[in-house]
Amino acid sequence: MLNTIKPTVFIIDDNLDALKSLRWLVESVGLNVECFESPISFLEIYDPSRCGCIVTDVRMPIMGGIQMFEQLNLLKNKLPVIILTGHADVPMAVNAMKIGAMDFISKPFNDQYLLEQIQKSIALNVNQRLTDQFENYANRFANLTKREQQVLILVIAGKLNKQIADELCIANSTVEFHRSRIMKKIGVKNLAELIKIYLKSENLASTTQPNRKK
Repeated sequence: MLNTIKPTVFIIDDNLDALKSLRWLVESVGLNVECFESPISFLEIYDPSRCGCIVTDVRMPIMGGIQMFEQLNLLKNKLPVIILTGHADVPMAVNAMKIGAMDFISKPFNDQYLLEQIQKSIALNVNQRLTDQFENYANRFANLTKREQQVLILVIAGKLNKQIADELCIANSTVEFHRSRIMKKIGVKNLAELIKIYLKSENLASTTQPNRKK
């Protein structure tokens, strides 16, 4: 199924007061928040399938924010990363941006600016997730045989098996076989799920690829 995307802001800072303050700020705009006192504790629960963004301090014991970001890059992380620092310097900022940081923000920061960057990061990540989901299902639909695609279109149009069989000049049992194969290839358990995925996939195609030929 196309998953409902529920973004989370992952905040990492070894300063408990700063952590609590950031949690309050982000939750004040209705976003889900998870806090961690070290990069290591975050990496232990890191799940690449989750959506949202990361806000991390840069200087922490054992492993800093940039070192954690480098580890995440090795894991092919797609979560945008915003780095906060009270010890900003140009080389550090340049390095952070080179490895893909969404922003590098010096403390004390403007609350509204940080929230705007968080919202921008989440929007970017959600859009990427939706695009990935569309491509995943688009590939599954594209891998159907020509006959399976013909049956699929008629199923989506609300045709009964007998009507599909008559229209395609095939046996009723053959229609049932193709429907079963379609369900298996797309990865769904029932007709309602198949229709929902097909329509959502088509909708995503039209919104993410406005010039896509019909």
